[in-house]
Amino acid sequence: MMAETKINGISVVIPSYNGRNLLGEVLDALYKALLATKIPFEVIICDDKSTDDSVAFITENYPQIKLILNDVNAGFSPTINKGIRQAQYQLVFLLNSDVKIFENYFESQFKYFENDDTFGVMGRILNWDDDSIQDGAKFPTFHGVKIKTTGNYIAENPNPNDWLYSMYLSGANALVDRNKLITLGGFDELYAPFYVEDYDLSLRAWRAGWKCYYEHFSICRHQVSVTIKSKNSKNFIKTIYYRNKMYLHFIHLNTIELSLWFLQLIPELIFSLLTGKFYFIKSLRLFFSSIKKANQSKIRLYANLKESKNPRTLKEVTNLILNSIKQKTIKKI
Repeated sequence: MMAETKINGISVVIPSYNGRNLLGEVLDALYKALLATKIPFEVIICDDKSTDDSVAFITENYPQIKLILNDVNAGFSPTINKGIRQAQYQLVFLLNSDVKIFENYFESQFKYFENDDTFGVMGRILNWDDDSIQDGAKFPTFHGVKIKTTGNYIAENPNPNDWLYSMYLSGANALVDRNKLITLGGFDELYAPFYVEDYDLSLRAWRAGWKCYYEHFSICRHQVSVTIKSKNSKNFIKTIYYRNKMYLHFIHLNTIELSLWFLQLIPELIFSLLTGKFYFIKSLRLFFSSIKKANQSKIRLYANLKESKNPRTLKEVTNLILNSIKQKTIKKI
């Protein structure tokens, strides 16, 4: 049974590109979950210049959905930001077009927003066809000064009172405070077309003094990278991923850490040359060719931190999360 809440509503924002095959299942499941909340909601789909019949399908079968159409294929951040700017309710639910949520998905999430410093919460992500966990809470790990983005953890014996911190909220499913999201400027479009933008957004939220959580009892299923893999070659995907990881480090590492990170790139570059991993070399070239734009993102970050009542460094964020985990029995996945 859904508890009463003072939240005035949920704006769902879904970026979509050629998602027709799953949209019916995804949207039907979404509406069941939204109706179960008994609070106002809206659904906004931002179509990124699909070439299938996604738009016609939505228009014919879900006329109540607000549909935003891109003139060109722009990528995740620019597309979802259009929907975020038009969202009208207190909470914004960021959902991928290949993610199907359970009917009671929101039941355990509203409690987090009773705290003024909550930025958002994500749920447990299972495989589409079985109950294997794809994503849990995000565990902060480093290799030297390199930020790793793949660590997950859950409570050993999950219960509703866990309140687990997450280093970042997955862009696949995240319920966030709209005002805080707007204050941060949404997703940084530097990261287009895809990858790492969710880590950057959450890290900016943490550093602004807010918190990100993982809720084990909010469950969804994810069909892995259907859209990205269908459109792009493996080498292109790797090139963009590593370029975006470089953006993340450049923006969030302090001066000393950044110097060490640049030194750490040297053996990686040599290894890439010796092993024929030329996508890494291309990533590096793309990064340096756009470093001025990355610096603008860094400047915006520090301008926002000056306005924050409780700004944090990357190290302070990491220590906060790791210290909270020490008090719990967890398992990494």
